[in-house]
Amino acid sequence: MSIEPSTSRVQRVRHEIKRRLLQVVRAESISPHFRAITFAGADLEGFISASFDDHIKFIIDDGEGGGIMRDYTPRHYDADKGELTIEFALHGDGPAANWAQQAMLGQLATIAGPRGSFVIPTDYAWHLFIGDETALPAVSRRLEEMPAGAHVLAVLQVDDNQDQRNFKTQADANVQWVTDNTQLLSSVQALNLPEGEGYIWCAGESVTMAAVRRILVEEKGHSRHNIRASAYWKRGASGHHETLES
Repeated sequence: MSIEPSTSRVQRVRHEIKRRLLQVVRAESISPHFRAITFAGADLEGFISASFDDHIKFIIDDGEGGGIMRDYTPRHYDADKGELTIEFALHGDGPAANWAQQAMLGQLATIAGPRGSFVIPTDYAWHLFIGDETALPAVSRRLEEMPAGAHVLAVLQVDDNQDQRNFKTQADANVQWVTDNTQLLSSVQALNLPEGEGYIWCAGESVTMAAVRRILVEEKGHSRHNIRASAYWKRGASGHHETLES
């Protein structure tokens, strides 16, 4: 059972929102349903991403003078090289996935944000990550940032086993892969949370993540102050992104 903290140690940081016109400098297929696109350009100067679950607005021309916006994790930002990498999940027929599928060197793209960062310390006694394919870029980034000896558990869902990853990390990480949301919920239900003050981060489909949060907080007694649950998408909706609360 986790310990109920008296105050949250998480910091919220606000950033100035700026639109940036960028150019594709690399495009790489990293698994059957994921493509990493790296962008560069003078507009990247001053870009800040202080947390692994930051999100930027990726803006696509709708052909009618407007823009379609989708949220994406800044997977990696190299200030020295002036490069930003975003990983796109290629499931479905959405405008951003379709754009990423055909993205070529020199192609232009517009981003905005992030508007803020939710900075979670790495020195909790343990960390638990739960999510579907849409959470993989954030989990990958977080695991790369975790210090040696950090105790990490993860339950991650991919529809295709070929999309499973070998994470680069110095942490002591135990990763369980599942193939559908039923297995995901069963695995969460079966978890025995470690002793000490831990932090849980979960992201994925709205209804599934709400159920995950309910199991962890209401049934397993984990502190509501030490969990961040986000809906990165919602079945039947487009462009959905929200933080799930009690």
